[in-house]
Amino acid sequence: MKRGFLIFLVTIFLLSGVGYGVYYVGTNIASKKITDDLSAELHNSGQLEEVRAYIENDPDLQRYVEEARQADRAALPFTTKEEATRVLIRKVGVTDLLEMQSRVERGKASHQEIINELESSLTEDELLALKVIAYKELYE
Repeated sequence: MKRGFLIFLVTIFLLSGVGYGVYYVGTNIASKKITDDLSAELHNSGQLEEVRAYIENDPDLQRYVEEARQADRAALPFTTKEEATRVLIRKVGVTDLLEMQSRVERGKASHQEIINELESSLTEDELLALKVIAYKELYE
């Protein structure tokens, strides 16, 4: 009886470790692939300049860019795309992120609606960290 219980506990422990490893490594791989593909697509298609022009013509987005440019990067809760992906998946969820993306692509949601949804799920520091990461991708 004790041996069976011990085997059960070891099995649960191992499955938990494997699950955590898959989550951690999986989000890193997914994040890297998605951001690398998006960056390459933006640079190769010339859309990066369109995105910059869109931001420069929108006062709200300009305010976000200025906030990110002036942020104290040492005080941010995360600084890499991989860390940001983990936080977004944990706090917002993959399904909700995909649904937000779909609504934006179909023109069913404005950038302000998406920002409002993210503001309800993330702290101010996490939002600032996301802004800084986006700023680095667009301007550095």
